Amino acid sequence: MMLWPLLFAAVLMLALSAIIISWPRRASAVNNQTPLQLFEERLQLLALARDAGELAEQDFASAAAELKLQFSQQQQAVSYHQPARQLGWHLGLIALVLLLVAGIYRFNGHYTELADWQLAKAELASYGERSLLGEGEPLSAHETRLFALALRSKLADEGDDAVAWMLLGRIWMSQGLMEDAIAAFEKALGLSPNRIPLLLNFAQASIVVGGDDNLARAGRAVARILLTEPENLDAMSLMALIAHEKGDTAEASKAWSMLAEKLDETDPRYPLVLSKLAELGVDTNDSIGRQIRVQLTVDPALAAANPDASLFLFAKAAGGPNLPLAVQRIPLPSGQVELLLTEKMAMQADWSLSQAEQVVVVARLSQAGTVEQMPGDVQVESDILTFVDAKLSVTLILEP
Repeated sequence: MMLWPLLFAAVLMLALSAIIISWPRRASAVNNQTPLQLFEERLQLLALARDAGELAEQDFASAAAELKLQFSQQQQAVSYHQPARQLGWHLGLIALVLLLVAGIYRFNGHYTELADWQLAKAELASYGERSLLGEGEPLSAHETRLFALALRSKLADEGDDAVAWMLLGRIWMSQGLMEDAIAAFEKALGLSPNRIPLLLNFAQASIVVGGDDNLARAGRAVARILLTEPENLDAMSLMALIAHEKGDTAEASKAWSMLAEKLDETDPRYPLVLSKLAELGVDTNDSIGRQIRVQLTVDPALAAANPDASLFLFAKAAGGPNLPLAVQRIPLPSGQVELLLTEKMAMQADWSLSQAEQVVVVARLSQAGTVEQMPGDVQVESDILTFVDAKLSVTLILEP
């Protein structure tokens, strides 16, 4: 729709060009004598010469007839040839201007950008649902660029909006435009200063850019998050990164260790935290406490016969109470699996792997889904294990 005004403007420019180029030719004709005026003037001169006796009557008649013949031939030439020449000239002029306009618009016009802009505005809601809610296919690189264009148009048309600025900042951050992303996040924070996801995004972008000022601003943003949500793992991770970037080894070690205690071993961030602690020379055994790695093999026939059963893997103190020191429950697997028991898996805060020097590891198939052994449950126990160091390993086979 927006292309029609541009086409109309091009045609209007063409018409004006044709008028401007043709106008001087018409104006010059007013100042010159017409063929008829020249004919009459020459005929009068012949008559004056005849009346003055300078020209005989017979010569006058002959000269007048010749003059009339020339005038007639000239009029015929004007009638048949001049319109054709003028028509060809104007058609050529129109074609030339059209070619020039088309060429200039082809190389300097923005018709593709205009089409993209129209598409982006029409699909803004759809892009938002796919980006924020995960509905449908993920946005392609081209659609992400259109999403950013639509958000910028929305902000220009409707004024500042915290969510729009935040989304725009995320897009720019994903494209590596960190300075632009930080500026967008700052706009959003001015409108919504306590939005946790926004503070996290702002801190992440500031850390990537680096520098004392950006790290200080990232630290303030993370501190605001932790004041509201002290257990926010993402904020704790960013705090550790900030300390690491500043070269504050002690603070970084403290932050990474605290994060290691909070994270579950299945969390994808957990190996990264351990590697960071290792880089800083921190003994991870001390930071995460005792752990037992169990290589367990469940007989496939047993698993097939008990599809709804649960597996309880736990450690108990050798010769001590039956209350588990650490316990993990999962659906009954089939074949070989590797599982981990840690101090964080205690049933009671004051009764964990750190409270016993010798333990027994038990793997139990539970029909009822409870940790207590019931008739028909199958279990296997390890030998007594001693914590010579913080890590133990054991292999168990659960079979009928």
